[in-house]
Formats: sequence, C-alpha cells, structure tokens
Amino acid sequence: MKRRAAREKALQSLFQIDVSHIEPKEAMEHALGSQESDAFFEQLVYGVLDHQEKIDEMISRHLVNWKLDRLANVDRVILRIAAYEMMFLNDIPVNVSMNEAIELAKQFGDDKSAKFINGMLSNIKSDLE
Repeated sequence: MKRRAAREKALQSLFQIDVSHIEPKEAMEHALGSQESDAFFEQLVYGVLDHQEKIDEMISRHLVNWKLDRLANVDRVILRIAAYEMMFLNDIPVNVSMNEAIELAKQFGDDKSAKFINGMLSNIKSDLE
C-alpha cells in the first residue's frame, strides 16, 4: 500500500473512531475492506490514538476563537494525522506531511478545508521549529 493510500485509510479509520466511538481494530478492518493491512497505516492509526492528548493540545494552541470539538470532523482528523507525523515521525519531512494533509483536505473536506489545514499546519510547523 502506498503511503497516500495508507493516509486515506487512516483518515477513514480515525474518523469512524472519532464519530462512532468504535474499536480501532473494527474501524481499521472496515476501512481496509478486503485489502491487506500496512505497517504505515497501522502506525498512523495507533500513533494518533496513543498521542492524541499531546496532538490535540498542539492543535488547540493554534485555534483562534475556536475549540477543537467545533472543527469539522474530517478537518480535525486530518490535522491529527499531520500533527502526529510532524511531531513524532522524524523520517518524514514536515513539508511532505503538510502537503499530504492538504491533499486529503481537498479530497475529503469542504471548499475551505485545504486553506484552513494549510494555515494550521504552518503554525504548528513554526511552533515545532
């Protein structure tokens, strides 16, 4: 599975977990369908879940006049995945994580998602530097 596909499946899994509160394993099986699992996909899902408190703190620090739970569900999950990659996966360049998140936002978010995600991740990038 290519990394972009793994990110899409991770987004689908984490979205289901976030919205429906189902078990990660069940959400991952549902997102994969008949596809084989992938180490990067699993790393993203479990990594975001394991570090969600720190990730959410980082995201919340950059929300102006907003609360995390008021964000669109898709945007929140995309931000979590990208922030996880930026904060915890040193083998992936930050700009790659940002670009992949923006592409996910264009594909799964609304008209304003990509711009919002880009702005948020730029602020997080500055914070991490």
